[in-house]
Amino acid sequence: MARNLMRAVQYSKYGGGVADMKHVEVPIPSPKKDEVLIKVEAASINPIDWKIQEGVARPVLPRKFPHISGTDVAGEIVQVGPGVNNFKAGDKVVAVLGNGGALAEFAVAHSSSTVPRPPEVSAADGAALPIAGLAAHQSLTKLAGLKLDGSGPPVNVLITAASGGVGTYAVQLAKLANAHVTATCGARNMDLIRSLGADEVLDYKTQEGTALKSPSGRKYDVIIHCTANIPWSTFEANLTPKGKVVDTTPGFGTLLSVAVKKITFANKQLLPLFTAVKQENLDYLVKLAQAGKLKSVIDSTHPLSKAEEAWAKSIEGHATGKILVEP
Repeated sequence: MARNLMRAVQYSKYGGGVADMKHVEVPIPSPKKDEVLIKVEAASINPIDWKIQEGVARPVLPRKFPHISGTDVAGEIVQVGPGVNNFKAGDKVVAVLGNGGALAEFAVAHSSSTVPRPPEVSAADGAALPIAGLAAHQSLTKLAGLKLDGSGPPVNVLITAASGGVGTYAVQLAKLANAHVTATCGARNMDLIRSLGADEVLDYKTQEGTALKSPSGRKYDVIIHCTANIPWSTFEANLTPKGKVVDTTPGFGTLLSVAVKKITFANKQLLPLFTAVKQENLDYLVKLAQAGKLKSVIDSTHPLSKAEEAWAKSIEGHATGKILVEP
């Protein structure tokens, strides 16, 4: 392989699925103003990645075909573009890629969406963090109003699909806020979720799990909703009078419900999350990981040469934590 080429995995159209994932050699990108070029050590797949392939953001994303997918990477900076003063070649970092590109040997990130990665945080743990960690963090702080330093009032939190990427981080972050955490997941993951700090764990396939009933009879001040197909009536029955449901994967139905509740001045709120890439939030999460206060749960790790297997596993929807790809 020529030195100016890199291995990558790309797709060429909407709706092609795993079958359209092609292994190619393409030119190594060059960092422009305020950008850094990263040698990728690990990348993680998020559901939004394959949803974009399915066309959820058409015609805006991808910006063009063929497209190299993925936004979450950890690696080492090999080159900085003009105007970058806070990073240098050799720095280990975690980054969010604005235009995809993670499923490759090298990727370009804006310096404002890149943070240092200390030695205590492995490439795998760093790559798992960005989008899922930011979603959990912003759900709990920006939308639910929890204080992760534990200085807020006591609060009861429910986290659905707690064994997924967002859920595993949400459980841990909610415990930093001194919340009483109830979580739902499959039976095989109940011990894991307890080990992350959950006070009560429900098997989502049981009657109690389907009804989201707290074993101790608590009503929830906050529900972090990380799955789909749970009716509002189920949430409403379990909420405190001014309880909030944060929907981490909002669709049209969520947005319609939000509008209806605003019109009717309902005290119980349904809040859609649109995750923002904020450097200070990502840096905070990495520092929590450095201090041993936030663990990344890794479902599986796949070589870049078999990235389509990781893609298929994510689409199946039963991963425990994050799915990684390593060049």
